[in-house]
Amino acid sequence: MRPDAFKRAAAAARSGLRRYPRHLWQSLRDAAAPPLSAPHILSRIQQATGAVDPFTLGGHISAVWIGHATVLLRVAGVTILTDPVFAHRIGVSIGRRTFGVSRLTPPPLDVQDLPPIDVILISHAHFDHLDRPSLRRLADPRTTVVTARRTGRLIPPGFREVVELDWDASLSVAGLEVTAWRPSHWGARTALDRARGFNSYVVTTPLVLTDTSSHPSYNVLFAGDTAHTDTLDSARPIDLAIFGIGAYDPWDHAHATPEQAWDMFSRVARDESSRMLPIHHSTFELSDEHADEPMRRLLNAARDQHDSIVCREPGLIWTR
Repeated sequence: MRPDAFKRAAAAARSGLRRYPRHLWQSLRDAAAPPLSAPHILSRIQQATGAVDPFTLGGHISAVWIGHATVLLRVAGVTILTDPVFAHRIGVSIGRRTFGVSRLTPPPLDVQDLPPIDVILISHAHFDHLDRPSLRRLADPRTTVVTARRTGRLIPPGFREVVELDWDASLSVAGLEVTAWRPSHWGARTALDRARGFNSYVVTTPLVLTDTSSHPSYNVLFAGDTAHTDTLDSARPIDLAIFGIGAYDPWDHAHATPEQAWDMFSRVARDESSRMLPIHHSTFELSDEHADEPMRRLLNAARDQHDSIVCREPGLIWTR
């Protein structure tokens, strides 16, 4: 093992020992997963806008950050859900009990609050991104699941279809084009299955025509998990970029720091109208940084462009 790899492994082991024994003990003490008492945001949105459904607000793109890497998107009339995790805990499930890390706060929306989902995007097989209990609750014969190489068998039954995409491959689904890109990460479900894939995705709308102008397309990037990389640069131009900004201490070789995420966003943005939606922070205790540190550092990095950062808290809606 190279010295730098040994240092990373030792730091990760120390970090895990500070956290995982406590969460596992709590898992054993829980008689069952506690009910989710999510604050209901739909009534607040309805009161503010008069809309029955937040996704009738109009525009070409709408987004709600639900927590961690879970984002509810409406793109050109198609409803998309990324890496859905609604469970109280993530980890190994035995029967109805899950042994692992608990949420810091409940999600602002639960499965029953969601509109019908057309497409689910799964970036990779890690437990905090591919949560089988949540997917079982979402199973619907109208829904297509797009996932990474050698992860399709992990998806519970009940969906319309499950499609594995390799890097650079594209799929036409519900009138949109979904293309898989290569992030800087890894895809193992356990220590013994390193051959699983790991994806970022770009969702592209058809040509948008209006009475007065045309727009070639709208592009949404869901980066999933990635360290700092230039492999996504060619995905430009991006109108909405969803980047992880947390779990970097001591995992910055696998998860970008807030400053690195801002740099990657700046390189793929279409222009000053592009927006960044930060994810993968303040939902699960997966690393050593304080829960509010990633957002503070991101806003610092953005400086006078901080208005480009949307959905800074779970439950907030952004639309264009």
